[in-house]
Order: sequence, then C-alpha cells, then structure tokens
Amino acid sequence: MIDKILAAEELLASRVAHTFRTYPKQITAAIGAVLMCAGGGAFAVASLGPDAADLPVKQVLEAVKPLPVTAQTDALDAHSFTLFRSENTRASDTAEALLQRLGIADPAAAAFVRGNGEARAALFNRVGRTVTAEVSQENRLQKLSARWIPDGDGGFRRVVVEKTATGFALRSETETLTTGSRLASGVVRSSLFAATDDAGIPDAVASQLADVFSGDVDFRQLRRGDRFAVVYETFEADGQSMRTGRVLSAEFESNGKIHQALWFQEPGKKGGYYRPNGDSLRHAFLTSPVEFSRISSGFAMRMHPILNSWRQHNGVDFAAPTGTAVRAVGDGTVEFAGQQSGYGNIIIVKHRNNQETVYAHLSRVDVKVGQSVSQSQFIGAVGATGWATGPHLHFEFRVNGEYTDPSTIAQQDGGTPITAASRPTFEKLALATRTELAAAFSVVQASAD
Repeated sequence: MIDKILAAEELLASRVAHTFRTYPKQITAAIGAVLMCAGGGAFAVASLGPDAADLPVKQVLEAVKPLPVTAQTDALDAHSFTLFRSENTRASDTAEALLQRLGIADPAAAAFVRGNGEARAALFNRVGRTVTAEVSQENRLQKLSARWIPDGDGGFRRVVVEKTATGFALRSETETLTTGSRLASGVVRSSLFAATDDAGIPDAVASQLADVFSGDVDFRQLRRGDRFAVVYETFEADGQSMRTGRVLSAEFESNGKIHQALWFQEPGKKGGYYRPNGDSLRHAFLTSPVEFSRISSGFAMRMHPILNSWRQHNGVDFAAPTGTAVRAVGDGTVEFAGQQSGYGNIIIVKHRNNQETVYAHLSRVDVKVGQSVSQSQFIGAVGATGWATGPHLHFEFRVNGEYTDPSTIAQQDGGTPITAASRPTFEKLALATRTELAAAFSVVQASAD
C-alpha cells in the first residue's frame, strides 16, 4: 500500500514539473495572483489554461454523404398550395372574363357559373360586388365566394361555388355584418377630395367630413399643408369592408386653426356633431344638395345657354351625371313635386322662417307633396329635364319668395346644446376622442416629415 502511495506522489511530482516546464508564464501568473490575494486583501481570477496561440492546430476531414435526390424530388411533387385572390365585378363581365381576372383556367368552373342562374345573379347582377377565390397551383377553381348587402337591415348575402368530389356545387348563406371603426388621416396638397383619395378614405366619408366642418372651414380656400384625421364606422363581411357608415369623430387643421367634431346622441334624441366643449356643429342647411360635384354656374349674371341673352342666374348649378342622388339640404316639408315649365321635374321644400329650397331638372322625383323630409335625405336624382343643355342640378334658395345666394345658407345654426344630464357621458367621450385623433395626427406628422 505504501509503495502505491509513493508511486502516486512520484507521478504527481513529475507532472507538476512538466507543467512548470511547459507553461512557466501561466503558472507564475497564477501564483502571483494567489500571493496578492493573501497579502493585499483583494482577489483576482487568473486563467490557468494555455495560450491559444501555443495550442497545436489539427485539420479534420470527413466525407459527407448527401441525401438521395429522388427522395427530395418526390417531396416536392407531393407538395401543394392554394392561391387566394379577390376581384370586384364589372358591367362587362362574363364567366370566362371574371375567372380569367382571378387567374383561373378551369373550363368546368366557367361552364357551371354560366349555366347556374343563382351564380349568374350573384356574380353579374350588380357592378362592384366583392368576389374572392381559392385556386389550386394548377389554376383550377376550389372555391368562389361573392358577397353583397341586399338591404339595409344590417345583414349580407354570400353565395359560394365550391368544388366537390362529383363536380361543382352552390350554396347561399345570410350572415350579419360586423361593425367596426377605422382611423385615417391625410395632408392637403391640392384639394380635400384629392387628399382623401391619397389617404384611401372612401368618398362617402370624405363628403361627410366636408359637411361636418362646412360652417368652420371654407374648402374652396384650403392651403397646401392643411391636415385632417377622421374616425369612421365600417361594416365588414368575412374580414372585408362592405360599406362605410357614419363619421364618429374628426379633426381638421386649416390655416393654423384646429377644428374638432364628434358624433354624440343623447337618449331619446336625434344625434349630431359637437365640438369638444359641447357646442353643436349642426347647421340648418348643408352646403350642397349633391355629393362629389362641382359648381358649373353660380348665383350671378350670365349668358343664358338656351335663351342666348344676358340674365341673372337665380340659383347654383351642380354638374353631375344623370342618376346622381339629390339630397334635401335641410329639414322641411315637400311643397311641390312635379313638372314646371323650364325647370322640368322639380321639387320645392319649405323650411322654417319662410325659407324654401328648389331642386330642378331632375330625372327622378322620389317624394310627394306634404311629405316631411330630413336633412341629407335623398329626394330625387340629377337629370336634364326642362331647359337643360346637359345633366346637372339647378338649386335655388328663396327667403320670403325672394331669390337668395345659396352659398349663404350653410351659416345658419340648427342644433341644440347638450343637456346637463348627458354632460358627464359626453365629457368622457370627448376625452377619448381627443386621444384617438392625436394618435392619428402623429401619423400625419410622421408622413409629412
């Protein structure tokens, strides 16, 4: 036993000596570190490993056998994928034309759509319907869905054409629209509607935005750099927006002045737009009876296009295509609905304080005498009846029977203040609205920079 211990000690001593001979610098540094720790009351950690520069370098070569190519190609052949595409229906669509735009090359699918009456009605009965398709990698149709809103009850229709084991089948479904909201913002470069187009804001929302601030902002005098933000309702089906709703809140900065508005409805009352301090923004009249139109002739002296004589033009002409919806600019009662010489199809609405508005050259009249109408309600459509050289709306404003410049009507207030009982609820909504619009404006500022 003693012999084994002595042999072990001798072996250990020889290895220590070898270590000192091989790594003298490292051992000396380690010992110095230990002595400093013992003498100075501090400590340090010294590496006892060899210097990497002193280590030998070995080169290892190993043959790698690749996987068989056949297995890889078999895996690629077994892989499949589905393509998802969307389109909107057009007036000129046929089964082949619509499927071609969707990237589908499937004669059997085209024949099914062409021969199925319900499929034809869903796809080709109305322009602008949203159609989505699921297509195989061979460009064969797997599923085709068309969605649209048939009425104003909050629902939508979905017709689905789907490939089955025996061919194609069709099913019709009725679903409920999902209500949501979207926030958008933009900067004016030339005009409001050009800016809303650039921001991807629908025309219906842009028109509401103009109506909301019509009494505060002169949209004919906008400056480059004016900016806006808007939050509006959306109604969606299967994750796609089907239509827009009401503007919920908006902010417009023009010529350095900020204007804000939010929609609020007190229980049992008609809703309206208010400033954050509670003042009503509702005006007795809208600035225009036609959305998305331009003034082709104002309230001034002009050469009459038919009589060929210099006369006073007693109204404002709004150029718009035949069939464009005409709306009542204010609450009132239909005093006349029919035909008059020169005016063609005409509607006269009587408002408060002996005021009347006149809508002439209509292609269609949708109201009757004695009927009550509300602001923004559609009452007819643009046409070219009577003494008209082309489709437009002739609009007049009369006070006590006297012709008055229609551009002045939008200045009349028509709203009521918020009651004390509803004030706390309104204040909470106003605070949330300011926060939301501030976030939108930060996006505008970042994009402008």
